[in-house]
Amino acid sequence: MAERIRIARIGAAHGVRGEVRLWPYTQDPQAVVSYGPLETADGTREVIVEHLRPGKDHWVARLTGVTTREAAQALTNVDLFVPRERLPPIEETDTFYHADLVGLTAVTTEGAVLGTVTAVHNFGAGDIIEITSESGTPLMLSFTDAAVPKVDLKAKRIVVVPPPETGA
Repeated sequence: MAERIRIARIGAAHGVRGEVRLWPYTQDPQAVVSYGPLETADGTREVIVEHLRPGKDHWVARLTGVTTREAAQALTNVDLFVPRERLPPIEETDTFYHADLVGLTAVTTEGAVLGTVTAVHNFGAGDIIEITSESGTPLMLSFTDAAVPKVDLKAKRIVVVPPPETGA
């Protein structure tokens, strides 16, 4: 299990007063405000989301100490993390943090190993799970019940149904 969980990514500057576009990875986007100081990937900077409001296809955030467009631009594409212990416990059996999936072995319904989960992405149309084979070939699948019918965190594996064209 991961010590820190990536919960948001800062996008481009929004306006001239230091606001930024923000892409929360939380089920409730407004939750990022309640987690307290967030950390950058390298752990050298804390970021506090003071205010969050919906934008056209993103969220707009005001961050403590970021008051100019230039300061906001310097944060473009910065990922934000929170220590796992600050996140609420998961109570549903089929619910988990995406970070828990990274590193799991991906197998077909017949048990053939496809590779390892290397990332979970969301480009705006739903979650995509990335599986990398031992040869380094990536496979991207929609993270749906049809494509990923079983996630077994205890066994450290997921069962996937790859599309027929993959040959897997």
